[in-house]
Amino acid sequence: MEQLWFWMVAVMFSIYVVMDGFDFGAGILHLAVAKTNEERREVLGAIGPFWDGNEVWLLAAGGSLFLAFPKVLASGFSGFYLAMWVLVWCLMLRGISIEFRSHVQDGLWRHFWDTTFALASVLLPVLFGAALGNVLRGVPLDASGYFSVPMWTTFRLGPQPGVLDWYTVLIGVFTLVTVTAHGALFLAWKTEGAVHERSRALAAPLWGLVLFLWVVATASTRIVNPAIFLGLARSPLAWAFTALFVVGLGLAFLGLRRQRFLLAFLGSGAFILGILAASAASLYPVMLKSTLDPAFDLTALNASVGHHGLRSGLVWWLLGFPLAIGYAGFLFRFHRGKVKAAAEGEGY
Repeated sequence: MEQLWFWMVAVMFSIYVVMDGFDFGAGILHLAVAKTNEERREVLGAIGPFWDGNEVWLLAAGGSLFLAFPKVLASGFSGFYLAMWVLVWCLMLRGISIEFRSHVQDGLWRHFWDTTFALASVLLPVLFGAALGNVLRGVPLDASGYFSVPMWTTFRLGPQPGVLDWYTVLIGVFTLVTVTAHGALFLAWKTEGAVHERSRALAAPLWGLVLFLWVVATASTRIVNPAIFLGLARSPLAWAFTALFVVGLGLAFLGLRRQRFLLAFLGSGAFILGILAASAASLYPVMLKSTLDPAFDLTALNASVGHHGLRSGLVWWLLGFPLAIGYAGFLFRFHRGKVKAAAEGEGY
């Protein structure tokens, strides 16, 4: 039961990154691909039906983590307290920017909120990527199951690292570039005209950079935590998800080459989902690795609630998960086709 819940939490976090990743990417790019107010409204119109629903996956994943592995959630939130508050503020500012930018028909007002939207969209994947880097690298968990780290120290690895060091910054940059490339493919698929052309032109070099950073990040992870690759070797699921992200990467490049942007977008989603799930499979059963002593690791086995709680939660999860998947499918079906900028005074 603990292994099942480990996978349910891992899959939901992976789905969140895939789903919210494309609208993060659109937010990062919208100042570059949209030069006029109408073009920026087109970008916002493309992600408008999806962005707030996508964030539900973060709440669902966090809620599932709280239900099944409360020790991991408590330790992580207390240890990354400052980083968590920065992340929450970025999520709030991003939503406020989308909703407020068209309330006043003034260029300065709109430019302020457009810039805020772009900055929040940049910071969020960097923070999420740094969080992933901390999970892969490990944190200074002690015997009590808690830790406290500053935002940064010397940027070097060691038993007492900061949230940010050279490795976690690298993973943050890799995440930033990946979701930007993911968003470029989404905009190339959903828009037309100037926004489509600029997004298409940016997508190819961005995916070339993703490929380069993936190689660098993989080599660096082998240095930082060699045990991950031992876990990969003995886990059939890790090999399956590795195959998924390799195929996804190939489909992204194939779709770009043939200008089939839906295929490329689906490939980029498979790449993100596969690489996160493969990482989770390689780490299992460890959820938070201690840099002080392996005996202090929080795992799916020693950090879970009792079997009664896991079984009861599974009933509700089996009801809620298909509804969330069905709703996401309905949104994409209902809002299929190219997006048009809303008329002034309507929508975003």
